[in-house]
Amino acid sequence: MANLRKLFKRRVQRTRLQIKRTNRGRPRLSVFRSGRHIYAQIIDDKAGVTLVSASSLDKDVRGTLKSGATVDAASSVGKIVAEKAVKKGVKDVVFDRGGVSYHGRVKALAEAARSGGLNF
Repeated sequence: MANLRKLFKRRVQRTRLQIKRTNRGRPRLSVFRSGRHIYAQIIDDKAGVTLVSASSLDKDVRGTLKSGATVDAASSVGKIVAEKAVKKGVKDVVFDRGGVSYHGRVKALAEAARSGGLNF
């Protein structure tokens, strides 16, 4: 089990290093997927602050969905984070999927954020 955690941390570090090389000053849309919920936040790494955040625990999302661990929940979180970002004036971001593959809930969140007005 400890070996799996090491491999996951290695994938996360590899993804973040690649993002740092190619971000060109754009904020990072970071996605965290747990067993029960999904979280997204837009982070300005230069200033070290979170600009926008949304999750399946938010009141807007929680009331409409049965579970926070579905593709529908991820889509609604993606739409919400995109709306908040556009209101703050952030349109171009870099997508940080962490160590998980671009599939399922992570892909649904990314596509919803793109349809909400974010470019990555």
